[in-house]
Amino acid sequence: MIRRLALGALLGALTVLPALTQSAGAQPAWPDRPIRLVVPFGAGGPSDIVARILVPKISATLGQPVVVDNRAGAGGVTGVNVIARADPDGYVFGMGSAGGLAISPGLDRGTPYNPLTDLAPLTLGVLVPEPLVVPVAAGFQTIQELIAAAKARPGALNFGSTGSGSMPHLAAEQLRAAAGLDIVHISYRSGGALSTAILTNEVQLGFADLPVLLGHIRGGTMRALAVGTAERLSWIPDVPTMREVGLPSVDASNWHGFVAPARTPEPILAALHSAVAGALNDPDIRRQLDGQGAIPGGNSRAEFGAFMRSELEKWGAVIRANNITAE
Repeated sequence: MIRRLALGALLGALTVLPALTQSAGAQPAWPDRPIRLVVPFGAGGPSDIVARILVPKISATLGQPVVVDNRAGAGGVTGVNVIARADPDGYVFGMGSAGGLAISPGLDRGTPYNPLTDLAPLTLGVLVPEPLVVPVAAGFQTIQELIAAAKARPGALNFGSTGSGSMPHLAAEQLRAAAGLDIVHISYRSGGALSTAILTNEVQLGFADLPVLLGHIRGGTMRALAVGTAERLSWIPDVPTMREVGLPSVDASNWHGFVAPARTPEPILAALHSAVAGALNDPDIRRQLDGQGAIPGGNSRAEFGAFMRSELEKWGAVIRANNITAE
């Protein structure tokens, strides 16, 4: 996955975006006014940071201002629903996370849209790795030591998450199933609260977005034991992958992708994709995203659509197998 994303420069993003010109008797040329980019989380969060890094380049390519519109709520569902219900005229598109596009539909929260029929996929924005970490105070040097301790004392170790049905929760459920562990789930309200619980050994293990954990890992207050990506990560190159430690079914990364309302005209979808993918493949922007602990995307519309479908199936299966419901 990482290699494909890093090498995913697209032909459409390497050419000058063609103008969608006005013909006799046709509608005005698109775009002829500012475009709204909906971010389904609050200002300053990971999605918002990614969007604001990309917006200047996207605006320059499209020739109109692109305005970030933060619509937080329901774990990203509120903002994605704004995109799904918008007029399909090219003046609203946005971002969705794994939670809003692949996890929420499998929970019982009544997601008001179908990601596969109400949205048009544009491209993967970023992949955000989810390392498995433990507090240094817990004393585990390897994932094998952690697993052995959990099996020696069933029910004695706690794992933390950012809520029932969150990516950290589902990643830990993958680990529990793959290693045959009896560990206790404790839910927290934010990534910061989860980090504090890990640091203080209130929970003995947990998954979270790499940007939330990286400072603690490098500072020596948390230890990363494995990563659920296909390859090792440049930020923490000494940490093995789950495949390397014999747990290939633990395959968890958060992600944020760009979508538009379904039924948006094909030429506009192509132009939006070209502008966003072109920004994601810009070397300076890739360096900025790397500095955020994120792996830049920029794949094709078809590839991102297939990825969304596979993520829906994967996390739906984990949710059903563990009878997980939303909090």
